[in-house]
Amino acid sequence: MRGPGWRFWIDRGGTFTDVVARRPDGALLTRKLLSEGRARYPDAALQGIRELLGLAPGAPIPASEIDEVRMGTTVATNALLERRGEPTVFVTTRGFGDALRIGYQDRPDIFALDIRLPEPVYARVIQVEERVGAGGEV
Repeated sequence: MRGPGWRFWIDRGGTFTDVVARRPDGALLTRKLLSEGRARYPDAALQGIRELLGLAPGAPIPASEIDEVRMGTTVATNALLERRGEPTVFVTTRGFGDALRIGYQDRPDIFALDIRLPEPVYARVIQVEERVGAGGEV
């Protein structure tokens, strides 16, 4: 059961950060801020929460009044789709190093003999010996 506090859902994009809030009385409020507004605020998500709570810039956010904060980002998704960003490493259990490369074998022309796969989004693969169970045991 959820508490009576504020609930925030935030999407941080490359240009804008959208904040949707549900007040304790159930009313929905929204804010749209520039994601990079460093001259006015250091973090758009926190600024959006402060504005919706009616707090001054830089004021502490009262955790006792907030029931939930959920945050997603399209920045990472866009970086993957556009093949931008820092080189990454794919770490997996030994024997599964090619799992992402193999994928589902989806291709537009199933009978094509010259299959051209896109470049992987990771720079290298590290395969480790152990497996970890759902309870955290090796």
